[in-house]
Amino acid sequence: MTVSSGAILLTGRVLFAAFFASAAWGHIRSHAARVEYGRAARVPVPYVAGWPSGVWLAAGAASIALGVWPDIGALMLAAFVLPAGLLLHAYWRVDDSGQRQTQKMAFLRNVALLGACLSLFACFATLGEQLRLVVAAPLVHL
Repeated sequence: MTVSSGAILLTGRVLFAAFFASAAWGHIRSHAARVEYGRAARVPVPYVAGWPSGVWLAAGAASIALGVWPDIGALMLAAFVLPAGLLLHAYWRVDDSGQRQTQKMAFLRNVALLGACLSLFACFATLGEQLRLVVAAPLVHL
């Protein structure tokens, strides 16, 4: 990997992680509201929808942005968006057409983010030690 391609990937990593860092802050700051939303969405353990999810998101985002085992960070974020999409944005269970459309868009956003997380994981795990501008190289090697 060249220095210029490493810099481009670093820029992408930071921008991608910024989305999740913002979401993390929302989960931490609005714990009670997130728990209530999780309860209303029939999440099995709604308490996790608050600050615990925020800490998880922050750790995954920091891992990717800082390059501390970024492959694991990508999997952490994937492990969040998959159940979040299925449990919190289950548009197929919503009767109101406006709310159904809103939830469908949130669900599709999570699908796109899941694809990005898996793509980053594959990129990091394939590059391994060749990945530039990281603190700790990826742990998984494909």
